[in-house]
Amino acid sequence: MDLGIRGKKALVTGGSRGLGRAVARELAREGARVVLASRNEEAAERTASDIARETGSEVRGWRCDVTQASEIRKLVDRTSDVLGGIDLLLCNAGGPKSGTFDTLNDDDWQKAFDTNLLSVVRLIRETLPHMDTGGRILAIASSSVKQPIPGLILSNAMRAGVAGLMKTLSEELGSRGILVNTLCPGRIATDRLQELDRNKSEKEGVPVEEIKRASLADIPLGRYGEPEEFARVAAFLLSGANTYITGSALMVDGGMVKAL
Repeated sequence: MDLGIRGKKALVTGGSRGLGRAVARELAREGARVVLASRNEEAAERTASDIARETGSEVRGWRCDVTQASEIRKLVDRTSDVLGGIDLLLCNAGGPKSGTFDTLNDDDWQKAFDTNLLSVVRLIRETLPHMDTGGRILAIASSSVKQPIPGLILSNAMRAGVAGLMKTLSEELGSRGILVNTLCPGRIATDRLQELDRNKSEKEGVPVEEIKRASLADIPLGRYGEPEEFARVAAFLLSGANTYITGSALMVDGGMVKAL
């Protein structure tokens, strides 16, 4: 299938590692011109160089702390100036700290809000003036949008907010032909997942291998997903091949979430 991505101008945040990197790579493989951003400028530049060398596509890596409105504005303006507009936007950032309600303070809540919800608002607000009819906007959230995850109350709250935002924007932007969706990973084999498994292992006093076995038992496919599998779904939702999916929160979870 031709996804219709070749030559499209894409901006990907949180793009130097994990799911963001995988999506940036997949878009580049399909021939998109990609800007990926990360708080670590060196990591962004190195990742962009690696993806460009592998795919032969135009890929740039720039610094952006998505908790800072001024840095988001600078990133979007610079991307539009260099690429000549923005067709595809992937909103992504690292997940908030784990914890239960009684272990988290106001600073924890504010950081999670700034990183995982307000950043999406700001990225979309700044990008829309640079996006023509037919644009695509995708936010990475979590399977917790459908089924809250114990011990991740910050993520549960903020990711649900992202899904609500994206659903509303799909209605407001539909007349402009802009498709807006949320993509929700389950247990995908990234550094973030390893961190969460280690934290749970330490908290419960059991080996990490036992945590993983229990997690796998809840996944009908019996394994963790690979970032590349997630990225292929993201690329489709961002592509011209997607012509009628908007306002959806799609699970990429191997069947783990039990909600309808």
